[in-house]
Amino acid sequence: MKLGILVLGVALGAVSGLAQSQPTVSNGSTNVPDVGELQKMSARFAPTEYRVDISKLSAGDRKALGKLVEASKVIDDIFLTQYWSGNHAEYEKLKKDESVLGRARLQYFWINKGPWSALDGNKAFLPSVPPQKLPGANFYPPDLTKEEFETWVKTLPEDQQKAATGFFTVIQRVPNKDQLMIVPFSEAYKADLQRAAKLLNEAAALTDNATLKDFLTKRAAAFASNDYYESDLAWMDLDAPIDATIGPYETYNDEMFGYKASYESYINLRDDKETNKLKAFSSHLQEVENNLPIDEQFRNPKLGAAAPIRVVNQVTGGGDGNHGVQTAAYNLPNDERVITQKGAKRVMLKNVQEAKFKKTLVPISMQVLAADERADLSFDWFFTHILAHELTHGLGPHQITVNGAKTTPREQLKELYSSIEEAKADVLGLYALQYMIDHKAQMELQDVLPAGADPEKKLYTTYLASTFRSLRFGLHEAHGKGMAIQVNYLLDKGAVLVRPDGTFAIDFSKVKDAVRSLAHDLLMVEANGDYAGAKEMLEMAVLRPQYQKALDRLSAVPVDIRPIFVTAEQLARSPGTGKKTSSTTKK
Repeated sequence: MKLGILVLGVALGAVSGLAQSQPTVSNGSTNVPDVGELQKMSARFAPTEYRVDISKLSAGDRKALGKLVEASKVIDDIFLTQYWSGNHAEYEKLKKDESVLGRARLQYFWINKGPWSALDGNKAFLPSVPPQKLPGANFYPPDLTKEEFETWVKTLPEDQQKAATGFFTVIQRVPNKDQLMIVPFSEAYKADLQRAAKLLNEAAALTDNATLKDFLTKRAAAFASNDYYESDLAWMDLDAPIDATIGPYETYNDEMFGYKASYESYINLRDDKETNKLKAFSSHLQEVENNLPIDEQFRNPKLGAAAPIRVVNQVTGGGDGNHGVQTAAYNLPNDERVITQKGAKRVMLKNVQEAKFKKTLVPISMQVLAADERADLSFDWFFTHILAHELTHGLGPHQITVNGAKTTPREQLKELYSSIEEAKADVLGLYALQYMIDHKAQMELQDVLPAGADPEKKLYTTYLASTFRSLRFGLHEAHGKGMAIQVNYLLDKGAVLVRPDGTFAIDFSKVKDAVRSLAHDLLMVEANGDYAGAKEMLEMAVLRPQYQKALDRLSAVPVDIRPIFVTAEQLARSPGTGKKTSSTTKK
């Protein structure tokens, strides 16, 4: 799971009135945005330079970091293929267009990694392309229906059924036939994966850190074998100054079933001071699990081994890791076998979160909070709630029984799972932090929770402001839907108040009970594998007029950030020449 600042923010997508620049688009040659509209659309992503101090790295690690920056650019190439079959041809065409309009289209194409605007419901902003992103991206034939796929899967032997619905395969039609076939990622993206594997092996040979060497070597092998289990275990054990995440992980772009993983990369440097401080949270996860607002039978009496937690500063990102709204934290892997054995690793991108807070959340608060409440807006609580969101992904039901069969919430809720799970982690993050505030002395968290008076006011006020940031991303994607469930539930419970002047406030006499109640409802949908219940909850994923009016006032505020990887580009130049290496030319 990842967030673009969820918890205290998230999502991607489409909301009418999101910004005054939203166009009407089609797949013809008319009704696509002109230069002025495209410039306004791009301006919703505030340019942000990522400069990271690499001076403390060893000589070998510094060289290895350069190789990983190159590998991240290969991941961009793979993701372009995964997102749409026509992406590479469209990209090449745009690069040759030297007109002002062509430059504007190219910039916005690269932000979105395709011809559809993530902030406008994935509508096309280029002519002669499909008017909407395909629900199955390029993981399935474009004409495939859910019914055809499900009928076909039932005809397959059990092992092939698992492959067809697995993370690491694409579904294609047999040439010149109507039959479907399963193609592993290792074959579908073979040439690019070989390029990436070569760079990972070169980086492994350069680093002097044994755990980084082990992960990179095993991940390079996984690119060829299509078996990511051993390299996921190695990634969980990674303990190095360079904190690298690279491979197929999230399934958000498969909006047909939520089965297929997109390639992404996050090449980071670890912040040891913040990492050591926040490790204290993970040691209390079992106590929070033991006090979840559900019956004891649904709690996990023994969580997996204490999962690692890392605070990092991002050097570069690629593929789904640099697509639309920027990720602020992630909780991986998604393989339930690894989670059961080792838990999941939480990675907090601190420099990304600081940029988002400064460039979006502070100006949003000026519009949606009363003047006397803006003082409670807190980056420390913003950061801490994101941490809690990532930690609580690992809490609650993960292995369940439905009709006597062992299964998982993900398998039972199918395409609805991501939205329910993101809402759960947001709300459970609030619930867990409230529990820690109430018991901080016994839990010895005085030096870990943000300092200062009125922690509850700062936590919930910052969360409230962040809901607007998330909703600006839209309701077509898992995080946005999850946030809409939350705000409408809290409005209905009276925990969020709308003042006559259009600003919002928390009713502190009601918010704790409302959060507890919503946490219970979301957890039980997962515990029961209740597809119908999840569908009913998602009926709340709408934008109500009170929020729409507030969002309409935010048109001048950037929606998110657009990274400029300054340090990465410096590393990507050949030593002593100032020339870029060949693998950087596509970008």
